[in-house]
Amino acid sequence: MKAASQALALAAILSLGGCQKAFDAVLGPPVRGYLLEHPELLEDMASKLQEKKIAQQSEDARKSVAENRKALERDPRDVVINPGGRITVVEFYDYRCGYCKTIAPEVAALVRDNKDIRLVLKEFPIFGGASDLAARTALTPGGRAGGLDFHEAMMVERTLNEGTITRLAAKAGIAAAEITSAQRDEAITQQLSDTRRLAEALRIEGTPAFIVGDRLIPGADVVALKAAIQEARTGQMKRPG
Repeated sequence: MKAASQALALAAILSLGGCQKAFDAVLGPPVRGYLLEHPELLEDMASKLQEKKIAQQSEDARKSVAENRKALERDPRDVVINPGGRITVVEFYDYRCGYCKTIAPEVAALVRDNKDIRLVLKEFPIFGGASDLAARTALTPGGRAGGLDFHEAMMVERTLNEGTITRLAAKAGIAAAEITSAQRDEAITQQLSDTRRLAEALRIEGTPAFIVGDRLIPGADVVALKAAIQEARTGQMKRPG
């Protein structure tokens, strides 16, 4: 029975992959006919194949996070909230991303209420234009000094454009000259480019994306984020001295 099950699984995978010639060569018409009479088996195999792909993606992400740990957590160019925190949370975001704005209050509350959480802010402008300007403004000396307060103000603003960015910056005490300088600052350009390459290495295709320990959490999944933080906290509590 086990051999038959393995044969059926292989048949489903080959068939789903469009490998008809390989299918016929390995298993032959009898098994193909059986599967055609019982298509629900193909659905089961497809589901298992998807589960396997997800598991593999998770493992690949874990390896990529480990390989890029220093760039993720200890890049001195990044803005860091609660720099003394023991648990590092890295967030890739775009100030014009609706999902980023949705989860922003939850992230801010976590950082304010839990001083052991060290939040690393990765500027990852993926929508161009105003997104790039917002990221550069946040990386000015005034933007950095504004910390979480300025970050929140940018996230709360639903319509970010040059006018609203300038207004928020002025309110935070960021001079217009700082923003102008940031737009042609080669160091900021390099930082944004490095962050983009890092995101590509981790196969991050959208925002927000969080990294906690070895876990990559795509999207505004606050439940998964809190669970990962709690796992990290528990794990650190178990470590000796």
